[in-house]
Amino acid sequence: MAAAALAVLLAAISWQVAVDGPLLGVDTAVRDGVRHVRRAIGSALLNHLGVALSDLGGGTVAVPVLLGCAGLAAWLARRGGRPRWWVPVPVAVAAAVLIPLLVVPAKVWFARPGPYGVPLAGSQWGWYPSGHTATSSIAYGTAALLLARVLSVAAGRRVGALASLVCLGVGAGLVWSDFHWLLDVLASWCLAGLLLLGLHLLLPRLLPGRPRT
Repeated sequence: MAAAALAVLLAAISWQVAVDGPLLGVDTAVRDGVRHVRRAIGSALLNHLGVALSDLGGGTVAVPVLLGCAGLAAWLARRGGRPRWWVPVPVAVAAAVLIPLLVVPAKVWFARPGPYGVPLAGSQWGWYPSGHTATSSIAYGTAALLLARVLSVAAGRRVGALASLVCLGVGAGLVWSDFHWLLDVLASWCLAGLLLLGLHLLLPRLLPGRPRT
């Protein structure tokens, strides 16, 4: 049910972006509302925080974190006597490679201008879907799932909660800073959610538990 809901929501948002549909009015309302709040508060600290949170979605931050967590998960799996203990590393590499393969063609195809309304330059890909949101969600989500396979249930839940908070922070920072429309962020969350649900189902087969003696 969750996968179906995410797929339907992603398809609906993509359709509205493609045809410049009325749902895009939500983006405009949110952008204008955030700008009003930002001006009313006038906090440089919040503005810097928004940029810093957005930067957590960049590949130079998220991908090394993913690969580092995969290496840690592989080490813990090997120490725990798991068969195929090395699986976290290729899974992490595949996730890192998959991000641009999914996001870049979509950006080029939709060619959506950003929140400032400036037409795209010839070298720009477009804003939809959000690359930083997809990168953070897929990278940190995959890292959390890999670690959850080798940690205790309680520790795995804490790692998952932390990853979720970081991903929410990235999305909020992007919208607060006028780096992306809200629907750009929501679409990337849907896309990442579909991939992570699939990985969640595959991981028990890819990285089985320790054999019973």
